[in-house]
Amino acid sequence: MKIVLGSASPRRSELLSQMGFEFRILKADCSEEFDASSSPEKIVLSIAEQKADALKIDVQPDELLICADTIVYLENEVIGKPIYTEDAIRLLQKISGKKHDVYTGVLLNQLEKSSSFAVKTSVYFRELSSIEIEHYVTHFNPLDKAGSYGIQDWIGLIGVEKIEGSYTNVMGLPTQELFLALQEFQK
Repeated sequence: MKIVLGSASPRRSELLSQMGFEFRILKADCSEEFDASSSPEKIVLSIAEQKADALKIDVQPDELLICADTIVYLENEVIGKPIYTEDAIRLLQKISGKKHDVYTGVLLNQLEKSSSFAVKTSVYFRELSSIEIEHYVTHFNPLDKAGSYGIQDWIGLIGVEKIEGSYTNVMGLPTQELFLALQEFQK
């Protein structure tokens, strides 16, 4: 199966490679706008669909396009990617000591066949000190990550008390669910 990953995320690329797939990468240029009153599942699926619509023209008929979007959802609010360092610190302070949910929507498309799903994982952070947050923001790159953190990074190693659900979903690609969806696509 020829696969196109519609994402510039290095974490998604790494996970898809670890699953044993070869693929090419296309980056979608779309607004990623959403209706904030929608459910988190609808938001991530809508953005994944926007990405797929933007890339369909660049995908060959024998290629399967995979697009995904991930958000952090805390207290009925979408926590996006930080814009600047101070924003990253503020977002990390916001999730510190709390449970939040991470949603990823995945859309698979080949010719006229399409399939999509959303996965939710709950993440529990312990109370983080301002020194820990500043260390993370200074020494790692939280600006390209929803919620200002990567669970696979230092802050995830020292700050996450537990998760309920898929670990790889928090990284941006729920691999177990994707593998099952890919098997269905091959039938």
